[in-house]
Amino acid sequence: MAEAPRVRDYRIDLLRGIALVMIYINHIPGTLYEHFTSRNFGFSDGAEGFVLMSGMATGLAYGAVFLRGASWAEALRPWKRAFTLWWVHVLVVACILALFTLTQHDPAVASMAIKRNIAPALENMDGFALPLSTLGHQFAYADILPLYVVLMLWAPALLAMAVRWPRALMAGSLLVWFVAGFARFTMPTWPLSNGWFFNPFSWQVLFVAGMLTGIGIRQKRRWLPIHKGALRAAWAFLILAALWVQIGWVANWGGHTLWLLHEYAYFPSVFTSFEKSYVFLPRLLHILALAYALSALPALKTIANSPKVSGLILLGQHSLPVFATSTVLAYIAQVTKAMNPPSFLLDTALIGGGLLILYVVAWLRDGQKRQQQIRMADTL
Repeated sequence: MAEAPRVRDYRIDLLRGIALVMIYINHIPGTLYEHFTSRNFGFSDGAEGFVLMSGMATGLAYGAVFLRGASWAEALRPWKRAFTLWWVHVLVVACILALFTLTQHDPAVASMAIKRNIAPALENMDGFALPLSTLGHQFAYADILPLYVVLMLWAPALLAMAVRWPRALMAGSLLVWFVAGFARFTMPTWPLSNGWFFNPFSWQVLFVAGMLTGIGIRQKRRWLPIHKGALRAAWAFLILAALWVQIGWVANWGGHTLWLLHEYAYFPSVFTSFEKSYVFLPRLLHILALAYALSALPALKTIANSPKVSGLILLGQHSLPVFATSTVLAYIAQVTKAMNPPSFLLDTALIGGGLLILYVVAWLRDGQKRQQQIRMADTL
C-alpha cells in the first residue's frame, strides 16, 4: 500500500494545544476558569480528545514504515517512545513527592495528599518506590502517562494490524472496549488494589480510532468519509450533550431515560452511564462525534494556519514536555490554593502564569529541536 507524501496538518497541533490548556485548567479544581472548558459543554473532556489525537500522531509518526513494510528495528520504534514516557512519568512523580514532602505540614495539604493517593507513598517511601516506578501505584491528576506507556508498548502490533486489517482492528478494539466496561476489567494496582483510573483496555479504542485516522491522513484519504446524514447526526448529538450538561431538566430527562433502558430494557451500564475510567458509550460517542464534526469544518484548517494561534500550535507540537510540566505546575497550584484563602486574583495568577511557563517550555523545546536539525544537516 503506497504512502502519500506527508504534509503537516496543523489542525491536530492546534486541537492538541487546546486540549493541553483545558487539561491544565481542569487539573486546578475550584477556579472560575474550569467552567469554560469543554467538559461543561459535553460528555467528554480534554483527556479523551488528547488520547484520540495521540493515536493520530502515532499513525502519522510511525505508520509510514508499516505502510512500506517495516523491519524489526523500525517496527519497534514506539517502544523507545514508551521508555521516554516512562522516565518522564517517574520524574513527574518524584517532583510531586518532593512538593508534598515540603508542604504536608499544612493540614489542607495533608488532606489533599490522602485524596490524591499520595499519602501512602509519603508514609512509606521505601515501600512505594518500586510500585511508583513500575506504574503499580499512581497519583490522581498524574495518572495518564502510564496509559500512554502501555498504548505505545501495544503500538507495534496495533500498527501492523491497522495497515493490513483496519476494519477488523477497529471491530476488535470496540469488542475489547465493551468487554472491559461490561466486566469492569482493568489493570491492577499494587500494593493498594484500586485499579488504573485510565483503563488501557477501554481507552485503547480512542487510540486505535486516532491511529487509523492518522494512517488515513498519511495516505491522503479519510478513514470515515463525510456524509451529510452522519454529519447532521453528529452535530445533533453534540447539541444534545451541551444542553444535557447545561440545563437541569434536560439532564433529568436524559438520565431517567438511560435509567429506564438499564433497568427495564437490560442495557448494560457501559451503554447507559458516564464513567470516565472505562470511557462509557456517551463519552465515547461525544468525542468521536466532535472529532468527526470538526474534521468537516473547512474553517478549522484556515484557523490552524493563522499566526494568531501559533502559541497553541507550539504547545501541541511539543505535547510531552508541556504536559509533564503542566502536571507539576497544576500540583503546585493546587497546593498553593490549599494553603491560601480563596482568591480570584490568585487563581488568575496561577493559571495565567502556568500557561506562560508552558509556552516558554514549548518555545525552548522547539528551539532545541531546530538546533538539532541544523547540526544533523551540517553533518550530511
